[in-house]
Amino acid sequence: MADRALIAVVDDDESVRESLPDLLREFGFAARTFASAEEFLASGYAGEARCLILDVALPGMSGRDLQHELRRRQQTVPIIFITAHGDEALRPRMLEQGAVECLFKPFNDTALLGAIQAALQDK
Repeated sequence: MADRALIAVVDDDESVRESLPDLLREFGFAARTFASAEEFLASGYAGEARCLILDVALPGMSGRDLQHELRRRQQTVPIIFITAHGDEALRPRMLEQGAVECLFKPFNDTALLGAIQAALQDK
């Protein structure tokens, strides 16, 4: 189990935090979930996570704020943004700012797995 890549999920939506870990485990990854950016930062898992699945719109510190804070701390973890807001202009901006992918909810399993595989290749 120790050799399975840890994927961290930060989303304020409880249904996402409950369903994504099961899917990630089916893909062969270890998973940890967090309800907020602040909870993730306080957990100490930022240095262990091989990939971060991060909601754009979070209460308090947003997903983009967390991305900037991780950079400030020089903690490089590939980020896959997820969002329920279907603004097509958002995706190119997120990619320009260093995200591996930006998926619109609901996304399919294949798209998520492809994004994770790309993230793990980048790291």
